[in-house]
Amino acid sequence: MGSILYYVLLGLSLAAPMGPINAAVINRGLRDGFSYAWILAIGAMLADIVYILFVYFGLVKFINTPIIQTFLWLFGGFVLLYSGVEGFVKTSTVLTRSKKEQKSIFWSFLSGFMMSFMNPLAIVFWLGIYGSVLVSTVTKYGTSKLIFFTGCILFGVAVWDFSVALLSSFSRNFISEHIIQLISKISAVGLILFGLYFGYHGIQFFF
Repeated sequence: MGSILYYVLLGLSLAAPMGPINAAVINRGLRDGFSYAWILAIGAMLADIVYILFVYFGLVKFINTPIIQTFLWLFGGFVLLYSGVEGFVKTSTVLTRSKKEQKSIFWSFLSGFMMSFMNPLAIVFWLGIYGSVLVSTVTKYGTSKLIFFTGCILFGVAVWDFSVALLSSFSRNFISEHIIQLISKISAVGLILFGLYFGYHGIQFFF
């Protein structure tokens, strides 16, 4: 039981630091509600699972080639910039509690996946974290429990993302429209800054 709790808490601690995904979930929850924020988080978690599989099957060397790194930085920067600008514009021109377009559910999922998958720091992150978890778990418990404890980590990530999506969407029912728009704009600016950071590194890799 202690081991299970350890891996769940590890997943929570990995998901907690503020980054583009947390900023996007908060923005989406305030602007469009819980289901849209949660779907975005699910898309991001799917990308995490893909990277975990990359580490597990030893595909990291391919991901770390300069041309792939350049593509990830630049395209990831584009996705973040687009999402940030879109969030900022919609916050400025559309009432937060207005009726949502049906297509935005799919866009929420896709943008969450692309934000996480096109983040070159993610592969470094999961290589460092999951690589060490893989080695320590196999050494201590053998390969039989590796998948189970990996699931515990992802469960911790899911609990955090679910909580952020729930709290951000719940908060919009109790704070003024002006405050919601202000917070949404701040998180959108955060996405834009992350996008510029990614783009800058992509240009550095390119040259």
